[in-house]
Amino acid sequence: MVDKATPIWQLTVGEFMEIQEQMSKPQTVITPQEKKYVYGITGIAELFSCSKTTANAIKQSGKIDRAIVQVGRKIAIDAELALSLVGKKR
Repeated sequence: MVDKATPIWQLTVGEFMEIQEQMSKPQTVITPQEKKYVYGITGIAELFSCSKTTANAIKQSGKIDRAIVQVGRKIAIDAELALSLVGKKR
């Protein structure tokens, strides 16, 4: 590997070709997955396909506490995390 401080005019042909090969290789870019959120008791009910009463029971049980962000009365639930905490797959 060539030192980054080396001027281009001081590179050998082999070093220059090595750099060109590295530049032509496809770069793998890992894109972060967008998190899907559901909101409120209604969102929990839709996520688990259950009634609002059962959704409230799920929330109160503490099983999905790590997936819940609550500020006052506003509730946001990370859907994938909630499903994995309960053991359901979608």
